[in-house]
Amino acid sequence: MKKYLIRSGITPLQTFTPAEMIVRNSIGGNVGNLVYAYSVYRTLMTDDDVTFDADNYHINPDRADYINENYDAYIIPLADAFRSDFISSMKKYTKLIKKLKIPVYIIGVGLRTTFEPKPDDKFEFDDVVRDFIKAVLEKSTMVGVRGQITADYLSRLGFREGKDHMAIGCPSMYSFGRELTIRDTTITPESMVTVNSSRLSPKNVLDFITRSMDEFPDHYFIPQWLKEMRLTYIGFPNIPKIEHNNYPGKITDDVYVNNRVRYFLNVPTWLDFLKQADFSFGARLHGNIAATIAGTPSLLIPKDGRMRELTEYHHLTHIWAKDIDDNTNIWDVIEKLDFHEVSKYQGANFDRYIDFLNTNKIDHIYKNGNNPARVPLDDAIAKVNLQPPIQSIASCDVQEAIKRFETLTTLEQQAKAKKGNSKDKEQYHNILAEKDKQIKYLQGTLNRKSVRTALKVANMFASKK
Repeated sequence: MKKYLIRSGITPLQTFTPAEMIVRNSIGGNVGNLVYAYSVYRTLMTDDDVTFDADNYHINPDRADYINENYDAYIIPLADAFRSDFISSMKKYTKLIKKLKIPVYIIGVGLRTTFEPKPDDKFEFDDVVRDFIKAVLEKSTMVGVRGQITADYLSRLGFREGKDHMAIGCPSMYSFGRELTIRDTTITPESMVTVNSSRLSPKNVLDFITRSMDEFPDHYFIPQWLKEMRLTYIGFPNIPKIEHNNYPGKITDDVYVNNRVRYFLNVPTWLDFLKQADFSFGARLHGNIAATIAGTPSLLIPKDGRMRELTEYHHLTHIWAKDIDDNTNIWDVIEKLDFHEVSKYQGANFDRYIDFLNTNKIDHIYKNGNNPARVPLDDAIAKVNLQPPIQSIASCDVQEAIKRFETLTTLEQQAKAKKGNSKDKEQYHNILAEKDKQIKYLQGTLNRKSVRTALKVANMFASKK
């Protein structure tokens, strides 16, 4: 029996309620993290005797002995981990990895950088990354990076491309193997479409997404941020404003009021929903990768170097932000796109990924060919009662809204009590104060029946103070 520890907040076989996921932060801040982790789980679960434990994003060098005694390997899928606000975590990882006696595999990691990085760019975390990669290479043969930008960065730090590291793209793209088929759909104003976005995108991109949504009345907005999970679930607090504030960040925004939001808590239900759409577009990397592996025509609008390198590596269907202006029309863009281009490169990219796994002697379900007779994870998930996506609280009846408020508040207070936080009472009252602000705002701006219902619930909750 093999037992792996894997960096993730939840395994595909675990189910938590929305309130539990919010309190535990089971998505690592962004539900897109579930997508590439899901692929790694599916690929490496070779039989029923292979089990995984999620590390819940905890990095504790003092647990090295326990990990050595209980696991056969530590698998670490990463996103854009080479960044300033991950320095502390990288240092902890380095300290932990040096203590480990089991293999440590980095299956995907990227550099956070500008859209057009310079070859000689230096970063404050260069030495930290160098120490981290050296530690990993003592426990495995090669590190897998997301694309050429990151590969060039590690080469500049002194590591050898093709020997110490290689570009493998994002594991999420290989969730279902070598073949990738994008469905031929008829995209019309009557089509059901899914939309994702990033509040950090430039104004011209957000404007384009907003007016493009208006072209499709049957649209669904799929948020990914942890704060948006909370917003969808209980209606507050608002997503922080930005200068060009046309991002759906309030429960009073149309997509929330009109029940056009779906927040997914697991990958299978997310993909099943995307398979019903004729088209998906937006500025979220894994929002569009999810659509791609679901076989749905997708348009990605990259905003930085980490998205650019994966877009170029996988040939994801895209439009660059610099090519969007006030006159850019979604129908003109669709007319020019080749949604099938990504399929043409999938085979070679997948083969390179398998070479990486084989080089590191990582067992996988494709060892006997590209079409495994059985996929153990699929069989196991079929027995799990998966959580449905969260719908906006503005669409809930009174009983459901009350349940959401009480469930989340109870769990949050229990979590704070376990941490022994002396400021529990003060923080709790801050939560209530924020809720009261939201109630007053809603009362002053809306009279829709669905929101009036939510207000009644919020007032009931306020009376519990």
